[in-house]
Amino acid sequence: MRLVARSEIVDYVTYNDLRPELRARALAAKRDRRVVVAGCLTFLFENRDTIRYQVQEMMRVEHIVREADIVHELETYNGLIGRGGELGATVLIGIDDPAEREVKLTRWQGLPRHLYVVLADGTRVHAQWDERQISERRLSSVQYVKFAVGGGAPVACGVDFAGELVDETALTAEQRAALAQDLAEGD
Repeated sequence: MRLVARSEIVDYVTYNDLRPELRARALAAKRDRRVVVAGCLTFLFENRDTIRYQVQEMMRVEHIVREADIVHELETYNGLIGRGGELGATVLIGIDDPAEREVKLTRWQGLPRHLYVVLADGTRVHAQWDERQISERRLSSVQYVKFAVGGGAPVACGVDFAGELVDETALTAEQRAALAQDLAEGD
């Protein structure tokens, strides 16, 4: 998938004028790329529309205008896009109760190695992640992962964290088509 180019990013004042259109486009992209597993894990597969929206929103909220800061945001968020047969995803761990969340994020430090997608032939592809997202004490409630799917769109997302979370969610036809389209985009 192609990365978002600097030329596609506008200043936050101009973005405010374009925001309704870009927001609608990003929300539509997210709808077809959001998969909930085990009731508390939301896989959001990132693409150019979701990343452009995120960068523009950060610039708007933080009033980012310095070129170096804009480039930094763009490089950071472009890093979430899968490249060369990969899919990148943000996995959100949603536990509403703060006390329960703290206990589980401490206990679930090994969770990222148990996240996977299933390919059409039944192959499970486990997540690759950055170890810096896990402290010695606890797991972050937002994980950025990649799945090396070799260009094949997954048919399901799952977790096999025995004794804690075990579940698998089949992707809809729309979700599979959206991810196949993302994988078909050239680098």
